[in-house]
Amino acid sequence: MADEREIRLQRLQTLREQGINPYPNNALRTHTIADVLQHFDELAGPDGSFTLVGRIRLLREMGKAAFAKIEDGTGSIQVYFRINDLGAEAYRTIKLLDLGDFIEVTGFLFITRTGERTLHAKSYRLLAKGLRPLPEKYHGLEDRELRQRKRYLDLIANGDEAKQVFVIRSRTITAMRRYLDDHGFIEVETPMLQPLYGGATARPFITHHNTLDRDLYLRIAIELYLKRLIVGGFERVYEIGRNFRNEGIDRSHNPEFTMMECYQAYADYNDMMKLVEEMIAFIAQQVKGSTHITYQGTEIDLTPPWPRIPLLDAIAKYTGINVEQFPDRDSLATEMRARGYEADLKLSRGRLIDDLKGAMFRQGIPELRQALFLIDYPLDVSPLTKQHRTKPGLVERFQPFIGGLECGNAFTELNDPLDQRSRFEDQMRQRSRGDEEAQVLDEDFLEALEIGMPPTGGIGLGIDRLAMLMADQESIRDVIPFPTMRKTAEEQQ
Repeated sequence: MADEREIRLQRLQTLREQGINPYPNNALRTHTIADVLQHFDELAGPDGSFTLVGRIRLLREMGKAAFAKIEDGTGSIQVYFRINDLGAEAYRTIKLLDLGDFIEVTGFLFITRTGERTLHAKSYRLLAKGLRPLPEKYHGLEDRELRQRKRYLDLIANGDEAKQVFVIRSRTITAMRRYLDDHGFIEVETPMLQPLYGGATARPFITHHNTLDRDLYLRIAIELYLKRLIVGGFERVYEIGRNFRNEGIDRSHNPEFTMMECYQAYADYNDMMKLVEEMIAFIAQQVKGSTHITYQGTEIDLTPPWPRIPLLDAIAKYTGINVEQFPDRDSLATEMRARGYEADLKLSRGRLIDDLKGAMFRQGIPELRQALFLIDYPLDVSPLTKQHRTKPGLVERFQPFIGGLECGNAFTELNDPLDQRSRFEDQMRQRSRGDEEAQVLDEDFLEALEIGMPPTGGIGLGIDRLAMLMADQESIRDVIPFPTMRKTAEEQQ
């Protein structure tokens, strides 16, 4: 590559010596390639004049004529250069072009004797000189980590296949926004830099504001500020935005990720389950044309209603552990280890139950790969959730799962400020025992609750995981254009 780059730099210098600007300020395109291909028959002929632009993907010279293939964001077309049309000096400059350069070509449209739709060049201009070679177009870029690390090469080498993933991601967000807007929700924006993090069980990233001389946190959840808006009188609000959690990286986790959170006054978790299943079915219909999708070889029916399965019942059925028979952390941990599950004694009983839930899904049980809700969670892992109206020790919380992926988290929101304070205090005790992800006590949020918040339902959905499902991608890194990556071997040295 070093030799190739040196050759291109020499060509760049030659162009400049000839008075050619290799990086002009603008392009004078009259049509996209897709435009002329769509109406080719009616536009073709020697009297036409079209200016197309694109990246050179193929280039071959044959004496007094040359052929190229250029590609813009809409398609590709062959270009025919001839010395008699361009003049000897301009034609010689073709030798200074490389694959990957961007050019602008003006000419007329015709079909070659081999049936190739072609732009016959009357003039051309270099728009940008590429100094590094492109990945091989027809073998693609197969190194998955390189595709994720250098997404621009992935998009160049793998073309429509790679681009389609991010088109699906965009359409997923657009459909979600349309559903919420059509159902009376107001989109808002809340701080990403926060004086105190909260709303989730996670470790934060910490930064420092020089002027204020104070540490701030990148938000781990949107929740607490949206609830403040409910307190203030909004009845339906949502935000689609970035969250940041200082956690590990795997197929379903990236430290920087996109969430949608929405809150609805005078609603509970039953209302939010209905909203979620209807919204995701709507998204699938808009993005895929059907409420049936295929994810990693499994056909999934997203048509509402989805099954509602109590969490503890599911754990008993799929792990063989009836957690209600183990009323404290130590006894549950002993049983988990006896059955081959890991059990960290720094965690609470509720967190151990949460670990069992994860282990249950890792078993690849077919019925757990369909769309479903797990409902009614332990109180001590749900510090922002209202206690269950009929089941002591549990809360009105659910999580949607699709294709074995946990896609979100939702509650009947806790609006009793005294109960909320007690929950925060319990979380602080868990922190003191070594649980670094336990939530912190937020006095300002408690003050807002004391003003009064109506009964409220809320949901947070992971946009990246929904994109994984809609685009049928195995890893979250495949649906984030520029995911967080580990250092390369060179960077570690």
